[in-house]
Amino acid sequence: MFHRPPSRRTALRALAGVGALALGAAACGPGDSAGASRAGEDVATDEERRLGAEWESHTRTFMSWPALESVWAEDLPYVRKDIARVARSIAEYEYVVMLARPDQQAAAQKACGSQVEVVPLAVDDLWARDTVPVFVEEAGKVVGVDFNFNGWGNKQEHANDGRVGSTLLPMYGIPRTKAPLVAEGGSFETDGEGTLLITESSIVNSNRNRGKNRDQITAELKQTLGVDKVVWLAGVRGEDITDAHVDSLVRFAAPGVVLLDRAFPGMPADSWSRAADQANSVLTKATDARGRRFEVIDLPQPDLDRITGSGDDFVSSYANFYVANDSVFMPRFGDRKADDRARGILQEHFPKRDIVPVRIDTIASGGGGIHCSTHDQPGKPAA
Repeated sequence: MFHRPPSRRTALRALAGVGALALGAAACGPGDSAGASRAGEDVATDEERRLGAEWESHTRTFMSWPALESVWAEDLPYVRKDIARVARSIAEYEYVVMLARPDQQAAAQKACGSQVEVVPLAVDDLWARDTVPVFVEEAGKVVGVDFNFNGWGNKQEHANDGRVGSTLLPMYGIPRTKAPLVAEGGSFETDGEGTLLITESSIVNSNRNRGKNRDQITAELKQTLGVDKVVWLAGVRGEDITDAHVDSLVRFAAPGVVLLDRAFPGMPADSWSRAADQANSVLTKATDARGRRFEVIDLPQPDLDRITGSGDDFVSSYANFYVANDSVFMPRFGDRKADDRARGILQEHFPKRDIVPVRIDTIASGGGGIHCSTHDQPGKPAA
């Protein structure tokens, strides 16, 4: 989320009173089985865990329907159109489940169309990447790791979103384990071969993990996610609501190959471009869990004078793309030259996948992107 600091529609629009608006989770839905864990039931095991790469096979994509006018105000209808557009686009390639408040289910279904399954479950906003548990493989099965979402360090109140880990997983018979850390899914980027990229600003932070230092958090990440090496990037502390998630800064395109967000040429240096410079410095000197040197590929942003979106919180990073089955979904910002350049870079590094640009101007104006609004469940594609 770099160049212009995002804010999830600004932290000043705190979700006051969300608890009073909360709706109960629906009864068990698709994937329900007699063997499913009960809501909130943790699974403890000595089996080795593995955090897979996003380009591996997905069973489904989870998304969330934005619920609150107190956050989006007059933009709520427009951000819903963006979310529906993303959902319909992904549904051409893999199964999509949209989580929506029960009283908003019908409207969400109408907007998303019949290819998307809309499931009644109380949510607050669209940021499924951060609120849905992080899925790991363990003993041949998928487990959801609940990272105790707290509104990006208690910057906003997300009572329902904080419970998604305990309400969603039983609906699909997925065991849940509770992490010893507070973090969000957008904090993590992996190659599926034991390497984790993460910004220090987003997790070694008193608003998430008070009293824990980087060494302690490194050890807990390794155990919780089953990774072998954590590569730390500085990020940017306190200038956006996420404290600079890695998923708009640097992304794996393959083991040993990363795509790095870069400001549009000629833009004055700021904390975000300096974070990219620092990440480049770290990555060009580091090795991954297999001992490989990183190949760093620049992924330049569009010209902000040529984009179709607007707003001080606009996220103009192409790095916030989403890799789905046989496809990659990238933002289309309206700067045709930059959009085509980013599409070409992604096609070069994902040559066997369709590169699908999607217009997301309102999502981007709210401080996020396509990756922020999606969450993949690994496994065999759903029928």
